[in-house]
Amino acid sequence: MLVIEIKSSEEVFAELDREVDGEIVADPTPRYSFASFDSMHKALAPNRMAIMRTLTGTGPISIREIARRVGRDFKGVHSDVTSLIANGLLYKTEDGRVIFPYSRIHFDFEIGGIDRSAA
Repeated sequence: MLVIEIKSSEEVFAELDREVDGEIVADPTPRYSFASFDSMHKALAPNRMAIMRTLTGTGPISIREIARRVGRDFKGVHSDVTSLIANGLLYKTEDGRVIFPYSRIHFDFEIGGIDRSAA
C-alpha cells in the first residue's frame, strides 16, 4: 500500500529529525507527500488518477494497454504517464512497460479553509 499525504517540507523534515533522534519509530509504509492540496490535485488530476487505479495491483503493462483500459487515446495517456513517472508515482521497467508497485492507495490528509490573510 502507498500512503499519499499532504505535508509541507518542514513537516516532513521535522518528522525525519524526530525519527533520527529516536523520538518516534519510523513507519515502514511507503509514503508520497505533496506540499499542498493544489499540487496533489494537479499531479493526480482525474485522468491521471484513473491511470494509477488501472495500474494498482496489475504488474507492468504497456502504455498502449493502459490507454485501452482507461478508454483514452495513446498520446494523452503517454503524456500523463510521463508526468506520473517524472513525479515518482509510476515506474518504467527495463522493457518499457509501466508499473505502479502497490496493491492499494490510501489518502491521508485533512482539508481546511483557505487562508485569505496570506494573499
